[in-house]
Amino acid sequence: MSLAIDPARVFAQANGLGPIGRRLEETGIANEAMAASAASVLRFVIAIVAIWFVGRTVVLPLIRRGLDRRGLDEHAKNPLLMLSRFGVLFFGVAVAFGFAGFGNFLVSMAGIAAAGALAIGLAMQNVISNFVAGVFIYTDKPFRIGDWIEWDNGDYAGVVEDISLRVTRVRTFDNELLTVPNSSLTDNVLKNPVDADKLRLKFVFGIGYDDDIERATEIIVDEAERHPDIMDNPAPSVRLTELGDSDVGLQSRFWIANPSRADFVRTRGEYVTAVKRRFDEEGIDIPYPVRTLEGGLQLEEERHIGQPAE
Repeated sequence: MSLAIDPARVFAQANGLGPIGRRLEETGIANEAMAASAASVLRFVIAIVAIWFVGRTVVLPLIRRGLDRRGLDEHAKNPLLMLSRFGVLFFGVAVAFGFAGFGNFLVSMAGIAAAGALAIGLAMQNVISNFVAGVFIYTDKPFRIGDWIEWDNGDYAGVVEDISLRVTRVRTFDNELLTVPNSSLTDNVLKNPVDADKLRLKFVFGIGYDDDIERATEIIVDEAERHPDIMDNPAPSVRLTELGDSDVGLQSRFWIANPSRADFVRTRGEYVTAVKRRFDEEGIDIPYPVRTLEGGLQLEEERHIGQPAE
């Protein structure tokens, strides 16, 4: 009994084509080199898909539960989950490299990084700048998700909805969504009125020069003390700050607890309305600018002397 040996099959096995590469070569679709490459690519794809599936269905949910048990807010959980997803992907690529026979992943990555670092750095200066700014936002915490912030000298304002490593998304009070590069929020002055547990508000009431300043001051303080959302400690106060062309400016200063944009607008509106109503009841005037024109008008009569017709 004689056994026939296929030299092509023996050569394919010796060169590590595997069953996929051998099948491709036997069907005549590809030569030896193409079969080996196709087999390696297919093994790479299968490995990375399998690891990513396990990571998404098992590893990441476990990490999320662990973060929830620690009571972390969205501001802290989002970057940690992002890094976890990146870690799963990195691990999958590293294992897939070895499974596909591409060699050591770290050595390959070192060569690729060295070759592309300069090009990527030049092409992605803004992206890298925003990424670094995002890291500073996460570490310094100048604001959190849900905070009301203002920047660019108050030209932009809104409530923070999401913070990523490149951009921050802010919902304006007109319900517009602003996607702001992180560098714009770290390179300039940023205002966060709700960072502390209380916020001081100021409003100037203008009264007439003939009105009683002491009585107007009592009304302004009394209405602040009556409002349920205005704090008693620190107590509200009033200062004469302006002597305008047509009015005397009395600046009211009062504090609200646990501030938000909605509380700020509502409380100030209710308070100013109450003071205006008391002023009307007690005859205290809130004057508006008046301009008086003085002088005379002189009219000149122009006479025309006509010549009689001939």
